[in-house]
Amino acid sequence: MKIRIGRDRIFLLGYFIGAILLGSFLLVLPASWMGGGRLRYIDALFTSTSAVCVTGLITVDTALYTRFGQTVIMCLIQMGGLGLITFATLYLALPRRRISIISRGLISDYSLSEVEYQPKRIIRSILGLTLVIEGIGMLLLNIKLGRMGLPFFVSAFQAVSAFCNAGFSTFSNNLEGFVFDPIVNFTIMGLIVTGGIGFIVMRDVGKTLTRERNHLSYHSVVVLRTTVVLIIAGAAAILALEYDTALKGMSLGQKIMASLFASITPRTAGFDTISPNKFGTGSVLVTMVLMFIGASPASTGGGIKTTTFFILVMTAFKYRDGSDLLEFRGRAVTGHTVFKAVGVVVKGLLIIFTAVILVQVFERARGNPLPTIEVLYEVISGFGTVGLSLGITSNLGDVSKTIIILTMFIGRVGLFAMALPKTGKKIEGYASLPGADLMIG
Repeated sequence: MKIRIGRDRIFLLGYFIGAILLGSFLLVLPASWMGGGRLRYIDALFTSTSAVCVTGLITVDTALYTRFGQTVIMCLIQMGGLGLITFATLYLALPRRRISIISRGLISDYSLSEVEYQPKRIIRSILGLTLVIEGIGMLLLNIKLGRMGLPFFVSAFQAVSAFCNAGFSTFSNNLEGFVFDPIVNFTIMGLIVTGGIGFIVMRDVGKTLTRERNHLSYHSVVVLRTTVVLIIAGAAAILALEYDTALKGMSLGQKIMASLFASITPRTAGFDTISPNKFGTGSVLVTMVLMFIGASPASTGGGIKTTTFFILVMTAFKYRDGSDLLEFRGRAVTGHTVFKAVGVVVKGLLIIFTAVILVQVFERARGNPLPTIEVLYEVISGFGTVGLSLGITSNLGDVSKTIIILTMFIGRVGLFAMALPKTGKKIEGYASLPGADLMIG
């Protein structure tokens, strides 16, 4: 059993590493690049990792890739954007594979309960839902982009990138040229939110609307409410902080739309209609918090996830001393779930702290000292697979780029791999260890 779980982890990491390496080899080909000179391999590797990890950070302009190169990037985004949940389901549904008890526990944590007896149906549902939503997004975007004389591929690329929460754009200035366009803004926002709430929630909402279920599951209610609260709170904060600065000169409606976009896109999408460089320190801090939280479980996004954030907030304000359970809306969240949430956050903070220190050290060594807040913003963006940047990505040295590559990979795949169940011989005891008395607070 111990070997089996080791193979699961290796297979998972191998899939993503293989996709990244294949993408980097294709992107470094002359047929993929039309910029000046030859594309360096470190930049091709960075782009490939960013695409597979649906991050959106770039060291070279995506517009400088040829149509072939952009097609490779879009395919890499789709491969990574369908999420670890699709990979896990596909892996378990391979012919002549038996689902072990431990793997069932893994899937019950990160996937759909139906996978235990309907894996192929779940796969078809995920793929079908993805194609339908992306297709609708392509058609809506083409209403605007088609009128501009742009090929349909441009609409397809933006739609795939948005639904997969990648943030890549074929435009050199991302979507800043469409800051006043409601069609582009609300289509992209809709794709980001839909891709970010997760397939479990999408299926649950669909079944509720078609009356297959009488009400939404507890998980779906938590995800939807937390998502709405984060979007509204983030937009309100940015609107208040940037009303007379970055949003100056806009009508009230345009300011609200731009604020909503700036609140939604840090939830691991990475698009921007207003350059992050134009935001003040307060908005930058708000954005970093939203990037760290990220999207929801079983979605195309990254971050620590909305449910983890929800559990921590409820623990802080709803926990009662002496209780082993966290009660909310008639349900009890166990200590085990709280421990998992705390573990994810602590691991995430340690990864971010380590990466920030390393980047600072190596950039200072090469004579390129960077402000801490800019490095922190970059690292959180990479860890949360967001893609927003204050403009330092292309100026990083090769070592720092490698650190960001690893941060993106860990943020997208590493935390999930670490969460794979560990097995070993567990000795059942008849006596418990003595309690440890620690003062908290």
